[in-house]
Amino acid sequence: MRLYLVGYMGCGKSSIGRKIARRTGMAFVDTDAVVEQAEQASVADIVNYAGEEYFRRSERKALEDTVRQSDVVVSTGGGLPVWSDNMARIRSLGKSVYIRRTPEQILSRLSPYGRFKRPKFRGLTDAELLEFMRGNMAEREPFYSQADLTVDGAGLSDDEITDAVVAFLNE
Repeated sequence: MRLYLVGYMGCGKSSIGRKIARRTGMAFVDTDAVVEQAEQASVADIVNYAGEEYFRRSERKALEDTVRQSDVVVSTGGGLPVWSDNMARIRSLGKSVYIRRTPEQILSRLSPYGRFKRPKFRGLTDAELLEFMRGNMAEREPFYSQADLTVDGAGLSDDEITDAVVAFLNE
C-alpha cells in the first residue's frame, strides 16, 4: 500500500509521515528530500536557479519513483498536488490524506529555518505571510480536497493526526 500525504507547506506532512511509518512498519519517503538528493541542491536553490517549472518536473519524477515501492508513506511537497495532473496520479497510485491546518497554526509551527527554506515565505513579515498563505491555500484547496481523507488539524496534535490516519489505514 502507498499512502500519500498532501497539504500546505509546514502543515506537518513529513513529521506526521515519519510517525505513521514507524507505527505501521512502512517505509517513509519525502519527495522534497528525493528531489534535493537527486539535484544535489536545496528546493530553494533549485527554484531560484533552475526555475519553478524545472522543480515541478523533478517533483513529478520523484512521485513516479514511488511506483516502484510498496508499503510506503509519501510526504509530498505542498505544491506537488497542484501541478499538472499530479493529484489524479496520486489518487491512482494509492490512498491519500489531506492534512488541513490553518495559516495561524502553520505560522506557529515554522522555525526561522522553516521560513528560510521555503522560497515563497522568505522576507515576509508575519502579517504578510498570513495574508499570502490565506490566498495561496484557497487556490490549492480544490486539489488537496480530492484526497481520500481530510484530517482537520485544528486543535489536533501531530500524534492525534497520526492516530486518525492510522485508523483510516486500518479500516
